[in-house]
Amino acid sequence: MNISAQDVNKLRQMTGAGMMDCKKALTEANGNFEEAIIILRKKGQKVSASRADKEASEGAVFPLVNAQGNEGIIIALNCETDFVAKNDEFQQLGQKIAQAALAHKPANKEQLLALEIEGRTINDLIIDLVGKVGEKIEISSYEVVQGEKVISYVHLGSKLGVLVALTGVNGTDVSELGKDIALQIASMKPIAIDKEDINPAIIEKELEIAKEKARNEGKPEHILDKIAQGYLQSFYKENTLLNQTFVKDNSKTIAQLLKEHSANLKVAAFKRVSVA
Repeated sequence: MNISAQDVNKLRQMTGAGMMDCKKALTEANGNFEEAIIILRKKGQKVSASRADKEASEGAVFPLVNAQGNEGIIIALNCETDFVAKNDEFQQLGQKIAQAALAHKPANKEQLLALEIEGRTINDLIIDLVGKVGEKIEISSYEVVQGEKVISYVHLGSKLGVLVALTGVNGTDVSELGKDIALQIASMKPIAIDKEDINPAIIEKELEIAKEKARNEGKPEHILDKIAQGYLQSFYKENTLLNQTFVKDNSKTIAQLLKEHSANLKVAAFKRVSVA
């Protein structure tokens, strides 16, 4: 069957697939557009399966906060190359997924993939794009944050994003302060807000590491606990947000920065998401 250039171009406009893929699909479908679209989608599934073991270490993060400013989501959409990450269709898909996530707030990534956008699941839309670009694409992270005021921040060319939730705002403008705290989280990678929020298993592990290190250095056994406790204080300072030194002013901690703004202002939650 003779497939015209007009038909190929029409299918390309409908699907975004390459010219040769569209021509092959139309030929296989005997010119039937609906069948050709199904063939292209199946091709996407085949590409997805063949790329399953590939490393998807590029991509972009998509944070989104609701109109009230009290709830936000962030997703990381990964692919194999930076070229695809900058592709318009990839970026548009990331934005659509973020909008759907914010509107429906699914409980987990699996439920997010099952959400429908214009009658098709997010998982199907991802498979379609895989078929077009020939790369593995996946949602590697999905997080939700709620608070009196939620602020988003994007870092490193959209490869790293942060959501931070504040309470005790009392009607004040905390936008700039929130951005500073989000920058702190992006740069310094805290694992918790304060020391009380750290998993006890992590603390036990760090104490054992400190004791073993001191033991290997020949320190007496009876002072190992004291040395380990001293190390733990340094661990808190480096790894908990409130105890970290502010990256823009090393004369103060994040706890002091918050107190300067308001005695009641607190960090309720944060999420740090990257594509790497």
